Amino acid sequence: MDFIGKNAAFNIPILGKGYVGIVIKAYIKNKVVAVKIRRVDADRKELKHEAKMLLLANSVQVGPKFYDASKNCLVMEFINGNFLPFWLNLYYNKRIVKKVLKEIIAQCYRLDKLGVDHGELSKAPKHIIININLQPFLIDFETASIKRVVSNVTSICQFLFLGYGEVGKKVFKIIGIRERDKIINALRKYKSEKSNSNFLGIIQTCLS
Repeated sequence: MDFIGKNAAFNIPILGKGYVGIVIKAYIKNKVVAVKIRRVDADRKELKHEAKMLLLANSVQVGPKFYDASKNCLVMEFINGNFLPFWLNLYYNKRIVKKVLKEIIAQCYRLDKLGVDHGELSKAPKHIIININLQPFLIDFETASIKRVVSNVTSICQFLFLGYGEVGKKVFKIIGIRERDKIINALRKYKSEKSNSNFLGIIQTCLS
């Protein structure tokens, strides 16, 4: 194990900490991995549901690669990068930021088509990591579901382009003013029919 990260548990540095588990960096047969360990006070009895959702996401090239899981541990690809809000502080190149945001929305569209709703993308500062190769990763599928109506694209676009929080302000500053009414109309159209043409309409409206 390698105790590093900007979070801490019992004064020990870790990669991440949530209501369900903590995430640490580890090594398995010389491979660097991230291991999520279920908290003893978690409101979930196991991590197998999250493992199943991550595997489904992987089937459409979304999320860190799944490696293994047990009741209390989930082993997955270690993403060397930064959470979206911090990453936006590093990259003020409009072209690069637009390219990364487009890929984030495209991943959400693939999840929509698959029928997996992430569930946390309307408030996603800690659910998107951008790696050192400028590849975005959606993470943390513990509340994901195949039983809800999917809203990944609409949720992430509201967060990125319609929100007044830290991320929304940074996106606005970097890529410029967006026409809110046109974005809302594009999202409504997509919500009524999740077609490829309506998805492309969102891309055009949000990132043109």
